[in-house]
Amino acid sequence: MGNPKGVRRDFEKLEGRRLLAASLLRQGVAQAQVARQVGVHRQSVSRWAQQLAAGGQKALKKAGRAGRKSRLSTADLRGIERGLQRGPEALGYETSLWTAWRVAHLIEEECGVRYDPSQAWRILRKLGWSCQRPVGRALERDDAEIREWKDKRWVEIKKKPKKKGEPSSSPTKVD
Repeated sequence: MGNPKGVRRDFEKLEGRRLLAASLLRQGVAQAQVARQVGVHRQSVSRWAQQLAAGGQKALKKAGRAGRKSRLSTADLRGIERGLQRGPEALGYETSLWTAWRVAHLIEEECGVRYDPSQAWRILRKLGWSCQRPVGRALERDDAEIREWKDKRWVEIKKKPKKKGEPSSSPTKVD
């Protein structure tokens, strides 16, 4: 059956459904009837019945979490966070821009675990860091001088619209 993309599974609810099915199976209710009552495929009930027979009700308890377990501990994540706050210059980079490649390098240096840059981005999101683009302005930039130039010099040099009635240089325009 599966879940729609982006919808998280409620593990407690799933466990409750399996335990309800186990209770019905112990009462002698047929697997097809259990499947209808619980709202699952009969094959799922059959699998649960096998697990129940092999390991008891304990075998139907929730698995915990979906997916592969993280290779980083909470202490590792705190170390990565501190490294991110120190900046990429601490790793020997010339600029203060964190890229996915640099974050992957930081993780390897801090924790000894090698991650692909695409996965390093996931860790950044887990830590609450978002994608930031550098401003891209020169260090020598003087905003006051730029404002003055726009107010005075630009007004003098910008093109002014032609007055009505002046001849056009366009060959397609009819006079």
